[in-house]
Amino acid sequence: MLFPYLLLFAQSASSANVTVALDVFIPTRPPPTSQTLSPGLVAFSIEQDRWPDWARRIDIYVPREPTPNTPYPEAANLTVGDGFYALVTQLPPSTHTIFGLNFGMSNVSIAVAQAESITRAFRLPEVRKKGITLDFLEIGNEINYYGHPDVGTRDNATWSPREYVPQWYEFASAITRAIGLTGHSRTRFWGGSFGGSNTFGFTAKKIFDEGYLDSQPGALVTALSQHRYSGSFCQGSASLLQELMDKETIKTNLTMFYEDIVETRRRGLRYVLGETNSYSCHGAPNVSNTAGAALWSLTYALAAASIGIDQVFFHHGIGYKYNFIQPVTLNRSILDASPLPSPIPPHIQPGYYAAIIAGEVIGRSPETKKIVELQVEEKHVAGFAVYESKRLRTAIFVNLKAYFRDQEPKRGKVKIELYADAGLRNGEIKRLHIGSADDTSGLTWGGRTYETEDGLASGQEEVEIVDLDDGIDVWDTEVVVVSFSSQ
Repeated sequence: MLFPYLLLFAQSASSANVTVALDVFIPTRPPPTSQTLSPGLVAFSIEQDRWPDWARRIDIYVPREPTPNTPYPEAANLTVGDGFYALVTQLPPSTHTIFGLNFGMSNVSIAVAQAESITRAFRLPEVRKKGITLDFLEIGNEINYYGHPDVGTRDNATWSPREYVPQWYEFASAITRAIGLTGHSRTRFWGGSFGGSNTFGFTAKKIFDEGYLDSQPGALVTALSQHRYSGSFCQGSASLLQELMDKETIKTNLTMFYEDIVETRRRGLRYVLGETNSYSCHGAPNVSNTAGAALWSLTYALAAASIGIDQVFFHHGIGYKYNFIQPVTLNRSILDASPLPSPIPPHIQPGYYAAIIAGEVIGRSPETKKIVELQVEEKHVAGFAVYESKRLRTAIFVNLKAYFRDQEPKRGKVKIELYADAGLRNGEIKRLHIGSADDTSGLTWGGRTYETEDGLASGQEEVEIVDLDDGIDVWDTEVVVVSFSSQ
């Protein structure tokens, strides 16, 4: 039945601000369309050339010169040894990792040497003691672009799923033998690693039809990885923040993969966004590094989960505009590469709050969680319901309408009236407070800030106890999380 998900809205206005009233039906039990919510939904994809900077430096790399569009460029090439991978000893306990292997150079020996070095790192006593795991190896990166003239590692005239699959099999077979992977191993393969949707004819179905899974190493593929950015800043094109925060665009950037998701999950595999973020080429200035982008990140991750995407790996490097965290001291601007008056020490950026909120919504309980997107017909408001042990646990509402300080008319809001198939009592509310969509600091989550020297929360937590019959106000450029009493 569709009618439980319909939302009605009416608009009223005042001279001070605009209020949109929404009648929202929310099921108290997970509907059939709900999806399993992974405890590791929000994850990081780290550009491998600067991986040591996230721990400590121990590699040789050839840098490129910074430009205004790319203040912190990727390395031109990279040479590493065992110490590069042994840096996993520096990770927090119980960290899950995925490492990529070189496929572009068409040299099986290089990929095997990498796999052996990685495996040695995860056999170190310090790694075992801390419970740090190697969950996956990924052979190649955005392999569908290999035939493109800008990449040029394969023949553009012939490069296709039909040519890719036997080459992948050759690499995977050699790696499997070298490091002793079996069906009982914890470590498996990430498959695919496609850039874009159906780019150059590469899709999940096409590689499956070519026999991708029909071999001993193919049986070790338990997840398919897809890459996607909401847009590009590679040529320095401008982008408006409200365009990034557009709910329909967020959904379109995900639903384009629906057929691949269905095809992948039908075979019992997980589907992940192995590399993603706002704008490619490290983000757009005054967009990707703002509070508005934090709302985009949270909405994007939850919307992905609601259509069956298991994890969302937000791409990170050093000095990238879209980073959630800047892990090292920066000496030049992330916006245009200009010298900074004084170095900026390691710090978080607004996107970090999206990760904090997602983690809090998922929680630490081992019980299975389910998520469903609520059909909110107000174009700027996204809503999601999360269930635990088949009971409604939380609702998340994100008002994606970009509010800018001192704009006219004044800041608007929606008032959400919740209706359910069983009575809802009082709720507890926490808010992500944002002064202006283009702010790069000053955010608070439930009254607390993470913009501290050590990145730990500071301040008194603020939780509102509300009578749900009175409705819930969600201001423009705000996140509200509602926690419900036991149903």
